[in-house]
Amino acid sequence: MPFVELETSLPAERLPKGLPLKLCETTATILGKPAERVNVTVRSGMPMVLAGSAEPCAQLLVSSIGVVGSAEQNKQHSARFFDFLTAELGLGPERIAIRFFPLEPWQIGKNRTVMTFL
Repeated sequence: MPFVELETSLPAERLPKGLPLKLCETTATILGKPAERVNVTVRSGMPMVLAGSAEPCAQLLVSSIGVVGSAEQNKQHSARFFDFLTAELGLGPERIAIRFFPLEPWQIGKNRTVMTFL
């Protein structure tokens, strides 16, 4: 059950139409998870500073069970997420940062329990 949060200083009107759904589908493909399990949040117009600059930027947080827990995995994921984000947001790769957070099943609640028991 991946959780993806995109925060950007770009205003909402500069984001491509359908971005949350595209990000959901792309995440599913990159992480090898069903789109029905991917959760996406997009926040635009955020006051942000990246690498000491307030120029337009974005950061992506990717949390999931079992697929973001190693440098080797995340190197491959990073390249694919950067390709998507640079194309969709029109930002250079130097204006994007990605953070990966591995999760354990007991850290995600669903249907009145945690994923450990589902």
